[in-house]
Amino acid sequence: MSDDHDTEDRPEYDPTDPAPPSREPPLRSTAPQGEYTIEQVGTGIAITAVGLLATFGLALLLA
Repeated sequence: MSDDHDTEDRPEYDPTDPAPPSREPPLRSTAPQGEYTIEQVGTGIAITAVGLLATFGLALLLA
């Protein structure tokens, strides 16, 4: 299967850069398989911790 897409007018795209490109990314790029940065992982962990604290901490405090 050959890739006959015209890619000359598309911007360069770096999947390791979390900032989106100014124009449409290249064809066939899939976000779920991209790597996450340490900052993105830390933000996810912090949000999870706050959610767990609110859920269980508030329940135990009111019990």
